[in-house]
Amino acid sequence: MLQSGPWISAPWVSAPWIPAVLVAMGAGFLDWRYRRIPNWLTVSGLAAGVAVNTILYRWPGLKAALLGTALGLGLLLPFVVVRSLGAGDWKLAGALGACLGPRQLLSVLMGTILVAGVMALAVVIWKGRLKQTLLNIAHLLAALFSLRMPGSEVSLDDPQSTKIPFGVAMALTVLFYGMGRAMGNL
Repeated sequence: MLQSGPWISAPWVSAPWIPAVLVAMGAGFLDWRYRRIPNWLTVSGLAAGVAVNTILYRWPGLKAALLGTALGLGLLLPFVVVRSLGAGDWKLAGALGACLGPRQLLSVLMGTILVAGVMALAVVIWKGRLKQTLLNIAHLLAALFSLRMPGSEVSLDDPQSTKIPFGVAMALTVLFYGMGRAMGNL
């Protein structure tokens, strides 16, 4: 969590990644299987992240955990409001922010966007929905520039829309970062 100082080579520096990986893997499995990320998982992940960071780093750890939570929830809230992201995915980002802190959460979210984009492109091509997807993107951009909500045809409310389990993309990203961290590459 904390990036500088004499503790950087200490083994407990990777400790906050343990609850992050466990929560992300659980959320990824549940999102893949049931398309839901339950509150019990995200709340316990948030509590574990705050506890681990507070125990290891005292007040700076608590501050970083709370800032990471606020960052994860704040960045993804607009996507939940326009119904393009589920609330479980949003709460998962907050829980991971508590585990990883704001700096590492930003890296995870950027990686997640990349993984989700690759997943979405593969699904859209596989289902033959590229034209409809491009039209939906045009509707979203038009709504954005006119400062209005997009229609229901481009939200999670449309049962015909192709949905990507964002929790799975986040889980894969956390797993890759966690493995890289464990091997000393990150």
